[in-house]
Amino acid sequence: MPDSLFQRVIVPVANEEDAAATVDALGPYVESAGGVVIAVHVIEKAGGAPDKASVEQRELYADDLFEIVTDGLADLGVEIETEYLYGTDVAETIIDVAHDLDASAIVFTPRGGSRWVKLFTGDVTTSLVNESDLPVIVLPDGSTGESSE
Repeated sequence: MPDSLFQRVIVPVANEEDAAATVDALGPYVESAGGVVIAVHVIEKAGGAPDKASVEQRELYADDLFEIVTDGLADLGVEIETEYLYGTDVAETIIDVAHDLDASAIVFTPRGGSRWVKLFTGDVTTSLVNESDLPVIVLPDGSTGESSE
């Protein structure tokens, strides 16, 4: 892949396992590109219903995820930024911020989960790939050694 795709990447992280897997998969690509990694975490708003946790609690959780990313990429010579995102549609929120921050691509490893769960809760991976007009790079998750399906 051309290094230019990794010049300014949006890297969504959902949980600790996801952040670690994404950093492991992303490292070799951004090291050679020497660009900017913008780690983002979407704090889902309930769309009128009560939120599951306070915004402050969810921002603290995001800080833990961002620490995994910054620690994991610290020695690679890339600039690392972090952003809290807020929205009701995770994929749409990520795509919007990618445009706002002039990203070259959205890069992530796919999240695990059964097909039934994805069917009923929505699949952010599928939405990102189908709805984004920016390049979307789905890196293999080498940490599991097995398929996420």
